[in-house]
Amino acid sequence: MIIGIDGRVLMDEHYSGVSEYAFRLTDTFLKLNNSKHISPNQKNNYKLFYNSGNDLTKRLPNWQYKELSTRYTHIPNKIFNYLLEQTIHYPKIDKLLGGVDVFWAPHINFLSLSKQCRKIVTIHDLSFLRHPEFFSSRKNFWHRAINVKKLVRKFDRVIAVSENTKHDLIELCGVAADKISVVYSGISERFQEIKIKESLETKYVKEKYRLPERFILYLGNIEPRKNIIGLIQSFSRLRDENNDFNDVKLVIVGQKGWRTKEIFKEWKESFYRREIKFLDYVNDEEKVYLYNLASIFVYPSFYEGFGFPPLEAMACGTPVITSFFSSLPEVVGDAAIMIDPYNLPSLTEAMKDILTDKVLANQLRQKGLERVKKFSWEKAAKEYLKIFGSLK
Repeated sequence: MIIGIDGRVLMDEHYSGVSEYAFRLTDTFLKLNNSKHISPNQKNNYKLFYNSGNDLTKRLPNWQYKELSTRYTHIPNKIFNYLLEQTIHYPKIDKLLGGVDVFWAPHINFLSLSKQCRKIVTIHDLSFLRHPEFFSSRKNFWHRAINVKKLVRKFDRVIAVSENTKHDLIELCGVAADKISVVYSGISERFQEIKIKESLETKYVKEKYRLPERFILYLGNIEPRKNIIGLIQSFSRLRDENNDFNDVKLVIVGQKGWRTKEIFKEWKESFYRREIKFLDYVNDEEKVYLYNLASIFVYPSFYEGFGFPPLEAMACGTPVITSFFSSLPEVVGDAAIMIDPYNLPSLTEAMKDILTDKVLANQLRQKGLERVKKFSWEKAAKEYLKIFGSLK
């Protein structure tokens, strides 16, 4: 079987969310393809498509597999998208790849494929339809231009990363339930509990970022949907009401997204501004140590299609607090404390409970380590391959 993959999301400078998802799945497809348990006639050929007006080849994954080929076009993205969607619906990407049996789009994007090509798209979330107020005008314009309701009708199969996303696809886009498959994401094996907390690597990360002994961690993009203003306010309440937590700090890690002005305004005006540390993007290796060093991981998002960070934190043995909204209950099960993200006193109380109750913290740690066993990229990749095969 020849499988085409839209690799444009793999051109991001730093991977997170969708780009991380596309990379991990594609990497697992290729590894499974070269497993000793696969006979030569069971192997697939993969064709990756990239496009950019700029030379971004240095960002691309350096996969070395004989069953993998790539095609890179150098058309400025605005022109390329206009050609695909608004005018001549050309070029046909599957034709550029020399023909494929199945084409997989890991994310919504402007796309033109020939009629005979079988098509699959992954939908991660529909937050831009549920909560357009959380996005910038530019982002909302892009979402309207791509017209996801029309886009999904072009595909033979739609993969949702959670039951919540499937429900949204049915309700908001009118997609038939039998056209949607739910495939849960995996988690990288590098996220694990570090037994030796005083290792040289741990000390290095702790000193590099000047981390205190006790801190509450948030890791994710900096944008309104993540409820970071609420987190800062809940942390301030925690410090106001409890003298026992004078040494506890808040560490917020992630790249700036959109509409961040109010978030940083809240931080600058906070009485505890010096107790709140913002870090920019950190790589996966350092993320592992940050999770392990944290006393609590807090992810009070208003909406998630899936939500990798709570799983990553649990894999590192860190107690997790997250929202009971959208897909997050599916992800964490009973292995985290779930709160209403609009009820800030409940978030403060949850943080206090974990900091003061060692039994509770240990229970959450053990449940989290068990919960993450349900999620693997190999399992997800095998489910995808079954779906690809059913459409050939």
